[in-house]
Amino acid sequence: MTHAPLPIPVAAALEAANAGAIEDFLHAFAADGVVDDWGREFRGHEAIRGWSDAEFIGKQVRLEVTGCRTEGDTTTVSAQVGGHGYNGPSDFAFTVRGDRVALMRITG
Repeated sequence: MTHAPLPIPVAAALEAANAGAIEDFLHAFAADGVVDDWGREFRGHEAIRGWSDAEFIGKQVRLEVTGCRTEGDTTTVSAQVGGHGYNGPSDFAFTVRGDRVALMRITG
């Protein structure tokens, strides 16, 4: 996987997650945006906030990007995940609609 430039909404979501900035993280998503965490879907800002508070930013997540590729409107980011939750390699597939993330799917 190559290190392609990240679309602005994807870069904003990753930067916000690493900074622990939940409001900025939510702002990167469309109002009806979705996080798909291994088949568990969280739709809309309040549902994403609840998931993130319990499992992502609330666990002081740190994402070190190790690669990315973009195909159409989807950018897949490989990252080494750290923090007080899951630690290890993971892939995040971001689908962008306009200037916001429509879907962040955790795929690996």
